[in-house]
Amino acid sequence: MRTERYSHGHHESVLRAHTWRTAENSVGYLLPHLAPGLSLLDIGCGPGTITTDLARRLDPGHVVGVDSSDQVIAQAQAHALGEGVHNVSFRTADAYALDAADGEFDIVHTHQLLQHLGRPVDALREFRRVAGPDGLVAAREVDYAGAIIHPHIPALDEWLDVLLRVGRNNAGEPAAGRRLKQWAREAGFTDITVSASTWLFETDEQRAWWGGSWADRALHSSYADHALEQGVADRATLERISAGWREWAEAPDGWFLMPHGEILARG
Repeated sequence: MRTERYSHGHHESVLRAHTWRTAENSVGYLLPHLAPGLSLLDIGCGPGTITTDLARRLDPGHVVGVDSSDQVIAQAQAHALGEGVHNVSFRTADAYALDAADGEFDIVHTHQLLQHLGRPVDALREFRRVAGPDGLVAAREVDYAGAIIHPHIPALDEWLDVLLRVGRNNAGEPAAGRRLKQWAREAGFTDITVSASTWLFETDEQRAWWGGSWADRALHSSYADHALEQGVADRATLERISAGWREWAEAPDGWFLMPHGEILARG
């Protein structure tokens, strides 16, 4: 039986990517539905950059960010304090059993969490409970199996193969974006709006940042540890993958597109 584990972990190379995320670049589909005074629960908040941005937009409404890691909760708290945002709080929590009353929040939001869960439908049922019949559940997930990389670098084919296999061995689904509508229907939602958006990294600065993050992550994060433990890759493969990302980052024509699925669900 597969054991649910977070495939990427919390190495600096991972958090380097996560702290880039903002409401503007990651939650555009939800922004038209925000209004000052609404309450929001952000599940799988990570280092809190999105959460803090959402709190600014909802002030004076209260926002709560939850994550399973004490380490990133501490980072999220420090980020919000540094930004001077005071209508947000953070705590550790279990996505399957949230410490919140039925219908407690107007909006329940999650970004890049469901792909790591062994029971995404059960999690969505819990999010639906906390939002209540009149609340809104918003989710956005990448679909790694649909990623487009240019130029073709064979080591990055290996990267994607290892990523998909490790994620699935850890009971997750790295191609979660295409499954959000199905999961929401199975969770009992009756009003589901589906959309899609992308991240594109192609400028010199973007390639240096994204390629450098993954070059380090391929060797030092839980992605690497799990790949070695599972026999999905050996050290030589990980070294090739790391070098492949550095090659891509230096390619002036480099282009990396990540498709995402999104849902807004009620009922």
